[in-house]
Amino acid sequence: MTTIPIHPAGKPAYNLSRQAREAEIVLDHITDDFDGNPAAMQYFYDLFRRVYIQGEALAHEGKLIGTTCIQAPDELIYAMGGTPVRLCNGSYHYDQIGADFMPAKSCSLVKATLGMLHADNPIPRIGKPDLIVNPTTCDQKKKASAMIEDMGYAVYDLEMPNVKDSEEARLYWQRSVRQFAQKLRQVTGRKLTKKNLKAAMARTSRAQAAFRTLHNFRKASPALMLGKDVFLVTNAFFFDDIERWIAAVEKLNAELAQRQADGYQAAQRRAPRILFTGSPPVFPNLKLPLLIEEAGGVVVADETCSANRMLYDMTAVDEWLLHDMVDGLADKYLKPCTCPIFTRNDDRRRRLLELAASFGVDGVVYQAFAGCQVYEMEQKSVAAALNAKGIAMLYIETDYSPDDHGQLTTRIEAFLESIKTRKRKRA
Repeated sequence: MTTIPIHPAGKPAYNLSRQAREAEIVLDHITDDFDGNPAAMQYFYDLFRRVYIQGEALAHEGKLIGTTCIQAPDELIYAMGGTPVRLCNGSYHYDQIGADFMPAKSCSLVKATLGMLHADNPIPRIGKPDLIVNPTTCDQKKKASAMIEDMGYAVYDLEMPNVKDSEEARLYWQRSVRQFAQKLRQVTGRKLTKKNLKAAMARTSRAQAAFRTLHNFRKASPALMLGKDVFLVTNAFFFDDIERWIAAVEKLNAELAQRQADGYQAAQRRAPRILFTGSPPVFPNLKLPLLIEEAGGVVVADETCSANRMLYDMTAVDEWLLHDMVDGLADKYLKPCTCPIFTRNDDRRRRLLELAASFGVDGVVYQAFAGCQVYEMEQKSVAAALNAKGIAMLYIETDYSPDDHGQLTTRIEAFLESIKTRKRKRA
């Protein structure tokens, strides 16, 4: 008879849990079912295996600050000696837990995040955050604050404006960021100074520089690596130690540079080049990127808050005075933001067209989680802008459930085949 390993608390070993098994299936697929994985990706494969499957606890410095969105300034957290960890979750297991106390039509990402916070055995094992900062972006996240507080967490609402183009919105957001800095001082007991903020900004700038280099390697044709690996790299930034993450990405970039010099191709030369946008792929829910690349496409660029939007934009400071540094940091998080929560979003359409042109994109896959109204409402205007430039778009409304796998496979294969047909006709 097989003996099930038991932890001291009397619970089955973590790697036998449903959430670990879900992560293991996806990770095994990523690592074993595709050819040509970069050797430097082994760091990230091992990281996700240790954290999501074996349940390794994550160490952190200072106070642990959980974030529910990329609009929470990491630099302020690092400056005050804390560690930011993004709580957005991609597990169907936690989605099902969240479904027990949230409306049926809620966004999967919000349900899974709250389901994880509500669970007895959450992953990643970060411990209980000293504070959860919740930017007031979409309505579901706004309403989630009270629910998270009811679970016993300390929550801070970081107030976002509904527009970003007016001077009033800019000043409103700058005040919100300054107030967030004051809250962090209360939580950490440390004062924000020019010195510690400058050091924190330099730290995140190194991460952004490493990501930009990786981002630019994706312009290569044929592709040097698959998009499924890029999403894994950027998802690792949610919880990994920032210095180790930077070193691992720089090692990956060096390997990609050598691949480029050697003329290596990770996908067929004529593989449809896909731009991915919409609701963010968060591990282990990499369903659509994996289906695209299983079907012979390659995700060469994205416009999502779990990858490109996370690390692309740098902070610009006019004068290195503390007040100006904080305002410059606030501008960095507001001005380039292309989240559909804003009342008007011409910048997002412009950004998508820019990415399509610079990355030689053949088509766009637009993912919207069922219940994510802002992405659902904006897809028609995005499709019209792309269509005007002759770029095909496939709109997919889905969730974390595996039940639609067959249907989505058929739709994606048909979309990629239509792209190939158009390219043959042009040729």
